[in-house]
Amino acid sequence: MMQLRNRFLPLLRAASTLHSPIHPRACRRLLSTSTTLPTAFSLEDYLVAACGLAQTQVREASKKVSREVSRKASRELELSYSRLNSASNSDAILSLLSGASLSRADIAVVVSADPLLLRASVKNIAPRLLALRDRVGLSTPQIARFLLVGSRALREGDVLVVTKRNAAFLRAGLEREVLLRAEELGVPPTSRMFRLAVSVIANNSKEKVAAKLEFFKRTLGCCESEVSTAVSNKPTILELSDEVLLRKIEFLVNEAAVEARDIVERPVLPTYSLEKRLVPRHYVMKVLQEK
Repeated sequence: MMQLRNRFLPLLRAASTLHSPIHPRACRRLLSTSTTLPTAFSLEDYLVAACGLAQTQVREASKKVSREVSRKASRELELSYSRLNSASNSDAILSLLSGASLSRADIAVVVSADPLLLRASVKNIAPRLLALRDRVGLSTPQIARFLLVGSRALREGDVLVVTKRNAAFLRAGLEREVLLRAEELGVPPTSRMFRLAVSVIANNSKEKVAAKLEFFKRTLGCCESEVSTAVSNKPTILELSDEVLLRKIEFLVNEAAVEARDIVERPVLPTYSLEKRLVPRHYVMKVLQEK
């Protein structure tokens, strides 16, 4: 605990004056100056040189940033976005992650999943990382795994509020076996559904999940790969009871004439309420077609 604290606190005190604390060679190249004006900061280049992302990951990360910026327009976003367009803040964030014993490969996965973490305020994130260790009781490997599924909570909210009430559940959900089981379902850590998959897996036994997968194969007449694709697109379908799922599937197939393959390709359908959404919409469409 003291070792982790000793790593974070100097960074916290010096956050306003940090300049390229890690990967200095990459940062010097990115921030090289001419005889007049400094070279413009390139987020894409930084993600490759300092964070170790591949080009495919960089393209996806850039899309996530663009979506976030287009969705929100506020003074706070402008400030955080300006942090994302300079190396100093991003370097400080990488130093904090490195101080939490994350390897370069771990950092690449975390940043790829949530590139907006680089825009976060260092003064806010440092004490939250400490809180995960001191108040929630996560080990260093668990902190690294937490960042794969909870980096948004780290950068946007008070981790104490978000996690303390369910600390035991959180620790269980971050066990390596749970993360591996989520990946085995076809949900990689970089997927936006990874957080949901981990939550579902942590709350259900391996036997229960296997039984649910078998239920889908038997009921919809699909193969294992098709079920995996459906689950990776909508992990919460594993939490629905067999009785509820059977009623919805029977209605969709027998009444609404939906092909079983269409249900597999659109796994969100079984998650809709039968009485409040599926049935009413079906009969509205039926009346419109008749007219």
